[in-house]
Amino acid sequence: MGEGRARFCFGWTRARCQDQDKGVSDPGREPETRERWAELFDQLDLNKDGKVDINELRIGLAARGLLRSDAEEIVRESDTNHDGLLDFEEFSQYLWAHEKELRLMFHTLDRNHDGRIDVGEIQQSLHNLGLEVSTEHAIKILQSMDRDGTMTINWNEWRDHFLFNPLHNMEGIARYWKHSLMFDIGEHMTVPPEFSQQERQSGVVWRQLVAGAMAGAVSRTGTAPLDRLKVFLQVHGSSSRGINLWTGLRGMVQEGGVRALWRGNGINVLKIAPESAIKFMAYEQIKWLIRGRNEAGTLRVQERFIAGSLAGATAQTIIYPMEVLKTRLTLRKTGQYSGIVDCARQILRREGVRAFYRGYVPNTLGIIPYAGIDLAVYETLKNAWLQQYSKGSADPGVLVLLGCGTVSSTCGQLASYPLALIRTRMQAQASTEGGPKLSMVGQFKHIISHDGVPGLYRGIAPNFLKVIPAVSISYVVYEHMKKALGVKS
Repeated sequence: MGEGRARFCFGWTRARCQDQDKGVSDPGREPETRERWAELFDQLDLNKDGKVDINELRIGLAARGLLRSDAEEIVRESDTNHDGLLDFEEFSQYLWAHEKELRLMFHTLDRNHDGRIDVGEIQQSLHNLGLEVSTEHAIKILQSMDRDGTMTINWNEWRDHFLFNPLHNMEGIARYWKHSLMFDIGEHMTVPPEFSQQERQSGVVWRQLVAGAMAGAVSRTGTAPLDRLKVFLQVHGSSSRGINLWTGLRGMVQEGGVRALWRGNGINVLKIAPESAIKFMAYEQIKWLIRGRNEAGTLRVQERFIAGSLAGATAQTIIYPMEVLKTRLTLRKTGQYSGIVDCARQILRREGVRAFYRGYVPNTLGIIPYAGIDLAVYETLKNAWLQQYSKGSADPGVLVLLGCGTVSSTCGQLASYPLALIRTRMQAQASTEGGPKLSMVGQFKHIISHDGVPGLYRGIAPNFLKVIPAVSISYVVYEHMKKALGVKS
């Protein structure tokens, strides 16, 4: 690692020296460069007042698939008179300084000095930073910038890709390439993120996990009424009872007041931290077993699916009693339990230890179709977007990744929902008075005979209704938490 960093630093210095030796001209003095900057400024200046404010810059970044929050950093670096606005001279000065940094980084990556960056040079430069990526991953990175289809990156493509992204060194660009979002929308996260040894030692790992856990906690709390309504419809909803979204919601409020809508949310939030930590640690161990002695190797998509599914099953096995408690607390009537501990004590006394693992089999079986479809749809959508739109956009951007994740998660839920419904009914069996105590197959037959195939999707409406608000809340909280914890995008 030290030797690699030394080689990288030498390459940076050499590139700087070569630039100076060649007498690279000031790009800001070239007429065509000023014209290009003026055109960019005009695109951002929406109200044509000769100034670009923070909102105009945010809109411009979002249109280019970039983080809106980067606008604040750009203004902070460029606004020399501190009026909160950028005039053309301030804007030009930022672009001049940033393009100079980008040119130095481009020369560092361009190891054979042919004016183009290829896949091998991307891999080698990331290797020098202690990050090992597969050829497949390096090709995806290159394709996100390659507008002319040559499978190489020239200076113009590199510059346009990072022009409005306030990254100042290769370490920042490497992180930008490597990480996507870690959102929790109340369902299982398919594959945990991967971190380098350097990131583990620097504390990036726990800060990312804390940011993700906090986003999940706020998101689950905000959408808890819809989650409780889903569970209520899964257990009590049937065509014979005539319970729907409105009557279910009204019935819960009448029984326990508005606060009853948040029943079960406490333990739903409490299980985020142990579940995320166990899944991450299990994923690391399983990944090591798959890779064997090849420490530098990265996992292919199918290997990530296997590792993610096994890690999810491991985490679910350990925290599953909390899932049962969550279902019972969500369905409880006023005064039935005084809290989490009382609920656990009553279940143990009346039903025994085995009650804490009711529904475990359909729950574990549901992980496989959910994880497989989620990962496959996510990769397909992301790659399709890159192939279709990468010519006019710097890279997929967080909003595109967020959209891909939302659609893929929804598809995964559609495939695994019948198993999730059967799991919930099995978890709740003791709390439904007079209800039959059925096995997984028995539950399936009972639902089909009484409600038909649509009965297997009872409660899916509130589940879909919570997706957009859950993702939106997670996005906002996650970005603010990353900023507060010092995690750069």
